[in-house]
Parts: sequence; C-alpha cells; structure tokens
Amino acid sequence: MKKSGTLNLIIVVVVVVVLTVPMLYTCQAISGSNLPQYPLILVPGSGGNQLEARLTSGYKPSSLWCNRWNPVSKSKDGWFRLWFDPSVLLAPFTKCFAERMTLYYDPDTDDYHNAPGVETRVPHFGSTQSLLYLDPHLKQITEYMSPLVESLEKIGYENGKTLFGAPYDFRYGLAPQGHPCHVGTKFLHDLKELIEKASSSNEGKPVMLLSHSLGGLFVLQLLNRNTLSWRQKFVKHFVALSAPWGGTVDEMLTFASGNTLGVPLVDPLLVRQEQRSSESNLWLMPNPNFFGREKALVITPDATYSAYDIPKFLNDIGFSEGVYPYKTRVLPMMNQLSPPGVPVTCVIGSGVQTPESLFYPKGDFDDQPEIVYGDGDGTVNMVSLLALESLWGHDVEKNQTVKIVKVRGVSHTSVLKNEDALGEILGEIYRINSQNIDVSCLQ
Repeated sequence: MKKSGTLNLIIVVVVVVVLTVPMLYTCQAISGSNLPQYPLILVPGSGGNQLEARLTSGYKPSSLWCNRWNPVSKSKDGWFRLWFDPSVLLAPFTKCFAERMTLYYDPDTDDYHNAPGVETRVPHFGSTQSLLYLDPHLKQITEYMSPLVESLEKIGYENGKTLFGAPYDFRYGLAPQGHPCHVGTKFLHDLKELIEKASSSNEGKPVMLLSHSLGGLFVLQLLNRNTLSWRQKFVKHFVALSAPWGGTVDEMLTFASGNTLGVPLVDPLLVRQEQRSSESNLWLMPNPNFFGREKALVITPDATYSAYDIPKFLNDIGFSEGVYPYKTRVLPMMNQLSPPGVPVTCVIGSGVQTPESLFYPKGDFDDQPEIVYGDGDGTVNMVSLLALESLWGHDVEKNQTVKIVKVRGVSHTSVLKNEDALGEILGEIYRINSQNIDVSCLQ
C-alpha cells in the first residue's frame, strides 16, 4: 500500500532515497539448496506497479498547462507512463496528473470508470518488471520490490519461470456479488489464469502467493471466490506483507484533507479529489468490525466519528457521492474475510507511530489535523494488521492456519527492503519449500 492511496506512494518513493541495497542472503544453506520447489507470484500494493495512459479526443484538459503537458516517455501510439512520473511533483502538473488519475462512479451502471478521454493499461502482467521500480530511469528513488526480487533471485527464483508478477490498476477495487466491477473482476480472472499457468509450467506444483498491502485483500477475495478444491490444488501458501485487513485511520485523513505525508512540493488539496475518487481507497476505510463503535477516529468541535460513522463522515467532508458506493459495495466486502482453507502467513511491522485519531480543532477539513498516534507500521493500525488472527486464530473449527510474524520498527513499505524483514520473508519461503533446509542463517 503506498501507502493506501495512489499519490501517497509518491512520498514513499521520492522522500526515501535508497542509498544502499539491503544485504542479499547468500549463506551456504541457501546456495546449497534445491529451491525453488514451488513457483511464486508477487501481488503489489496500491501504487506498487507502473500504470500507462493514452489520451483520446474525448480528453478535455482543465487548463492550458494540462493541454500542453505531454510526458517525454510517450510512445508512437500515444501511451505514456502515468504512474509514476516525477513531473507530477510540480504544482501545475500535479493538477493535470490528478485529473487523469481520477475515477468516476456511475450510479446508472453501478461501476467505476476512467476520466473521459483517458485510457489506461497495466504493462508487463506476468512479469516482475513493472514492480521493481515505478520509474526505471530513477531507480534509486522509485524502488519498490527490487530488493525483494533480487533476494528471491539469489535463492534460485527466476522471472518468468518460477517467479511471476501480477500488477493491476490499483485505483480500482472489487465489489460484492450482485454489483458489476469490470476492472477488478478482470484482474481476478487474469490472476487466476496466471496461477494455473505458473503451476502447469512447473510440473503441476501449487503456487505460493506473496502480496504487499492492498494486494493481500485482492488475493483473499480471489481465494474465497473460487472453490476449495481449486484453492487446495493450485495454492500452496499465502504470504501477506503489511496487509490492511481492517482498513486504516490514515485513509480517513486522505479523504478529509488529502494526504502527502508532509512533502512541501505538493498541495494536499490538489490531490484530495483524485484520492477520494479511488475505489480502492474507499475499500480501505476503517472496518467497523475491528475498530468498533466506541473508538473516536476523527474529532471536530461539533462531531465525533467512529468506524460506524463513515457514511456521515463522507457526507460531512463534502464527499456525499461516496456514501452510496460505500454502503452498497464496500461495507458488504468488509464482512467477507472468510478463511480460505490454505495456510496464511502475515508478515507485519510494529512499533512505528501510526495515526490513530485525527483532531480538527477548527472543524475545517481543508486543514491538516492534529494526530494522536498508536501502534502499527506507520500506515496500517495494529488492530487491522492482526485482524485475521483475531478472526481465525483461536477457532480450530475453521480448519485455518494463520501465522503472524512481527518485525519491530519496520514500516509499511520498508518491509520490502529492510534486512530483518527480508530475512523473515525468505525464511518463511524456505520453510514452505522444504522443512528440511537449515534456515538458521536467515534468523
């Protein structure tokens, strides 16, 4: 999850300049093993893969800046990298970027669609290529899954043979049965096909699924939307990194005031409407089942909002158009966290200050709030990170194993590059592949 929300990941990839690559694990136990036994598919979080766009005659720019802004990376047929392009950090272009990224909910069709005149596509599905860097020309500052992939390659995984990537249009979410969801449903269909192909090309072995952030919610939905026999045939294990199972309080900040994590080059109000339009962002609102009715998440002089008050909150911040899709499409899915019947491991950060309550002393949501912090990974609250354990961990009748691996001091995105976190992830992959391999060098 970026962060959960498209532009928010700009902050992660631009502010955090990576000066060194985490140590790759090359101990004797790894180099002497017969890994990989099971193929592995990576599913990124929100903003965790490149996204391309093309403008058609239906595109009506809101300003002269947007009319003239044409990224230099544009191909002959008009496609260019919409996410991520560093020019969006400049105020005039931030607005252009936001209007091109904005989604629209159509109540007549009950589905989301792109802005008029904007076509989008996800490059390199099936490969890890678009997950490594969000801008391949700025590798140091837009690095995403590169350290993780390099570590996996060191222990024998090979892109396109035993290692695969499942990028997607992270602006879109999913919808419960009875509601159309063209983009999200197609991604689940493509991911299912990729799982089957990866298994078939590896002697019929089941696949390991490794997700980050929002990707975990998609994977769990995929598993629960297919039969138990299919899951047990094709999926060996599901490893979820930093998954926001119960949403985040940080998402309420995004909707209320816009969210750039304090980067001075970007006005949060310029990106707020685009962030509100994201179907997946709405999916990441705090889940009432975990945050409860009593916990005050947003406080103003005139009102207090718990996770049960999200519809009123959306209306009060001036986003009344989000109330209906939240009630009909998001809330039902918040109750759909059923055990998938395959082993699940959650690797999470802890001990990082994470927004727990937002206070607006003037009641003006255009202002940035005063923040009360609690435990989590800096983005996702601990109650959300541990949601599956609270649901499944103590009920043997569910016949569901869920393992929690905490890495203290590791943030939401640094789980993909921190040395200790990578050690835990690779150790878990080793245990899944072979219980007989010595993994003491990864501890």
